[in-house]
Amino acid sequence: MSPLVVDCSVTAAWCLEDETSPAAERVLERVIREGALVPALWAFEMSNVLVAAERRGRITAADAERAVELLRRLPIVLDPPHAGTLARCRAVGREHGLTAYDAGYLDLALRRGLRLATFDGEFAAAARRSGVSLVAPP
Repeated sequence: MSPLVVDCSVTAAWCLEDETSPAAERVLERVIREGALVPALWAFEMSNVLVAAERRGRITAADAERAVELLRRLPIVLDPPHAGTLARCRAVGREHGLTAYDAGYLDLALRRGLRLATFDGEFAAAARRSGVSLVAPP
């Protein structure tokens, strides 16, 4: 098996009790076994998810620390930006009607020939249209 590209909607579900689901748990188990690859922006997105959840009282500071530790221990590899990132993500975003952020995940899946895990229905539909296989589709 090969690693998955996982987006923030999936990894947030691992960290926020009110977003967990059997599908999120299945993806987590697979990531533990096979690893995951994410664009570098994922670290900023997840930081924002945790900061916002803490501000809104959805989680405590201790919960956020546990989430960071969980994510740190998982076999998640950050894919650094490359010389073509700007042009590729812009093109993927335009072609599929995505934000540049979602385009970053889709571009990574396309470049590496990997399956994508997302719980975002519109993003999943765009990934399907591009020919990317999904894991735990919404």
